[in-house]
Amino acid sequence: MAVNSKTNNLNPEKWVDNHGDYLYNYAWVRTGSKETAEDLVQETLIAAWKGKTGFRGESTEQTWLTAILKRKIIDHYRKKSSARESSFTSFSKPFQGEEGMEGHWITDRAPQEWNKSADAPLNQAEFEKIMEFCLSLLPDKWKSVFVLKVMEELETDNICKEIGCTASNLWVILHRARLKLRECIEKKWLQ
Repeated sequence: MAVNSKTNNLNPEKWVDNHGDYLYNYAWVRTGSKETAEDLVQETLIAAWKGKTGFRGESTEQTWLTAILKRKIIDHYRKKSSARESSFTSFSKPFQGEEGMEGHWITDRAPQEWNKSADAPLNQAEFEKIMEFCLSLLPDKWKSVFVLKVMEELETDNICKEIGCTASNLWVILHRARLKLRECIEKKWLQ
């Protein structure tokens, strides 16, 4: 078996030292769980070690490892989303349906004014903690769809294939997840 000459550019002995923190933070932000992030990074490093002959040298070591980690995160959410979806009926109908008011927010479900500036560093850090907490409250499938679509910016077709849902179902899930996140953020951050 011929060894890829680009494989010689890899330095597996230094992966943890050189890229461990970056990979861990990348996974932690996307999963909201320290334990899951640790597991995903470990799986990534094992997969990279096993597949090191496939490294073509067209990217940096960190970019290559991050691409493997992204795949592991997608697989993680795909597995979690196969669990039965729970229903939040209070988020099913946030808009009025009566003639003349159709499409308008129901008063007690309307978004509040966001007077705080999320641009300020202190507020940004606080917001990130609240967002992480609120994401953890979502059903697994909703969280999977939200992370993959909004944070990972994957195409709808790819997410549908990974999650095993239709495009219209994905948009309903995403809508409900956003409503639930908005309510949680308003309660935990704005009040």
